[in-house]
Amino acid sequence: MLYPRIIPVLLVRNKGLVKTVQFNNEKYVGDPINAVRIFNEKEADEIMVLDIDASVEGREPDYKMIEHLALECRMPFCYGGGVKTKEQALKILSLGVEKIAFGSAALDDPGLLQEVAEQVGNQSVVAVLDVKARKKFWGRKYECFIHNGKRNTGVSPVEFAAKAEEYGVGELVINSIDNDGMMNGYDLKLIHEVKTKCSIPVTAVGGAGSLEHMAELIKNEGLVGAAAGSLFVFKGKYRAVLINYPSRSEKERIFGALLGH
Repeated sequence: MLYPRIIPVLLVRNKGLVKTVQFNNEKYVGDPINAVRIFNEKEADEIMVLDIDASVEGREPDYKMIEHLALECRMPFCYGGGVKTKEQALKILSLGVEKIAFGSAALDDPGLLQEVAEQVGNQSVVAVLDVKARKKFWGRKYECFIHNGKRNTGVSPVEFAAKAEEYGVGELVINSIDNDGMMNGYDLKLIHEVKTKCSIPVTAVGGAGSLEHMAELIKNEGLVGAAAGSLFVFKGKYRAVLINYPSRSEKERIFGALLGH
């Protein structure tokens, strides 16, 4: 049965797992290695780990942490954070990581993505766009931000999506800063605008608070990737920390009828 990829997104700061709300008000939620072990047991489709300070601090990726995570991980593993050279990307892939997520570098130096894609294939190159809706006098406009949402690049995610395949990107992850941690649903308008310009797989993140939100995304856009952070680390209205992931039967219940299975 073909279902959308359901992807936990883990944010790492100072080697600990954190969760943010609109890229602020972070809450410590545990140890990344322990979280990966639990997601292994729950047979997650894929996992994405983002070191949210590496690029901001101008430091290299933490290769030892990445290696430990890769050795533990029994699902496809995508890592992002601090990757600025082809050599760094190749070193990370050699540790057992399947995909490299480029954030700041995707916008500052898209040529790097092409270099890596030519070496290892487009399937290992992921561009992560952190997007915020900016008020303009004629309405709202989506723009890409870097450095944990602090720096506006002025780049339109829709325009980037139109060129993504040309840049060597094999997958595009669209992260809504406005919806991050709010758990009220995805920014469906943003995802639709990007997907109409994009010929490669798109994954949405930012805002999912239930599997029904993911079902709404799939109903609107087809088999896009559905990623989430808060949904998989919190439980209940008081946001108690509890690593969780839908079972096969839950996926069938939520997505089966929707996709005609």
